[in-house]
Amino acid sequence: MQNQTSPLILSFGAADPAGATGVQADLATFSALSCIGLSVTTALLIGDSAHVEDMQDIDPDWVADQARVILEDMTMAAFKVGAITNLEQVAAVAEILSDYPDAPLILDPFSSRLPQPPDDDAEELLTAIRQLLVPQATLVMLSQVELGRLAETWRESGEGEDTLESDVEHLLALGCEFVLVTGTPSGGAQGDAAAPNTLANTLYGADGVISHDAWQHLAGPFIGAGNTLSAALTAFMARGAEVPEAVAAAQEYTVGALAHAQRYGMGKFVPNRFFHLQAIEDLQ
Repeated sequence: MQNQTSPLILSFGAADPAGATGVQADLATFSALSCIGLSVTTALLIGDSAHVEDMQDIDPDWVADQARVILEDMTMAAFKVGAITNLEQVAAVAEILSDYPDAPLILDPFSSRLPQPPDDDAEELLTAIRQLLVPQATLVMLSQVELGRLAETWRESGEGEDTLESDVEHLLALGCEFVLVTGTPSGGAQGDAAAPNTLANTLYGADGVISHDAWQHLAGPFIGAGNTLSAALTAFMARGAEVPEAVAAAQEYTVGALAHAQRYGMGKFVPNRFFHLQAIEDLQ
């Protein structure tokens, strides 16, 4: 008999030994935000807090079986899809998720931490993600650079008039409900001294821009910042928040995690996903 009260979330992604990105980072964020995380591993990494030395893909059948066994036993409140490393994995994950259209799906498929495939393989992978996963997503999260890379899979050769907005419109037309573009120009008010040091996250929906939130740029260097944001988004949506509310709450949480980031070793700073719990302990 099921007696769990916290929302269950299934995350697809790589296993990072440093816990900075991938499913380990997702599970930490879910736990910090009162959700229970489960994971399907798509790749095994060899790396530390500075860089990844190597990656081993997980067989697509193993990816599918990991998910199906869990889903036959438990009901998910939301799904998150992170790094997927080959075409067969994309097809397997897309087929599984098609059986659960009522649960929110957050798609955050890019990771600068993973080794990049050859150009031809990369284009095929991006095309498969666009065709099979984007149409199922509640929200697609990507940076301006990542949006440009994805847009290259549909732009005609020689086209140079495409804008960020037109690229976002293309993704929305494919069927996803929202697109969150990170690292956009802050667009601060004139005379605002902080504006040159701010970045923004812009949320788009069917009617255009929904929110444009500027945040003070923190020096870092960080690893896992975007991973933290997309995982927090998933957690807030699993708890019932609407997308605009979830985006705002996830951004606040991520800024706090980065402001309290820790350096585990000689590499980059890792977001402190339990910073708010430490603040409570300090008051006791």
